[in-house]
Amino acid sequence: MRQRRLMNQINVVPYIDVMLVLLVIFMVTAPMIQTGNIDLPSVGKSSEPPVAPLEVIVRADRSLALRDRSKGSDEESIDRSQLAGLIKAAQAKNPQQAVLIAGDRSVRYEEVLNIMDLLQQQHVTRIGLLVQPKR
Repeated sequence: MRQRRLMNQINVVPYIDVMLVLLVIFMVTAPMIQTGNIDLPSVGKSSEPPVAPLEVIVRADRSLALRDRSKGSDEESIDRSQLAGLIKAAQAKNPQQAVLIAGDRSVRYEEVLNIMDLLQQQHVTRIGLLVQPKR
């Protein structure tokens, strides 16, 4: 009796035939597929204009000033103990009003972070840094 040898090769021709048939089917049916259009809802514009921000100005000598852009461009000199109270009072009137910290270029970064930390401890929201873009 003759012994059967194991075959260590695989015949891939039938797999290639099946893949080519599937490729032809997808190529023929792909242009016939209808793309779905989504009808998005529309949203009206906000009736309230954006509120001008409050600016906390940190000067080179580490003194503070507060400028309310909604009331004009004049600055009011304040100290650290008054800062949180004034900003909380302004945000109580208008909760959407942002607070921008404008630090002088020569002020240490730590001073600006101390002001930001003080405002965050008082739960003041919408705090940002005011910068000047390069030209």
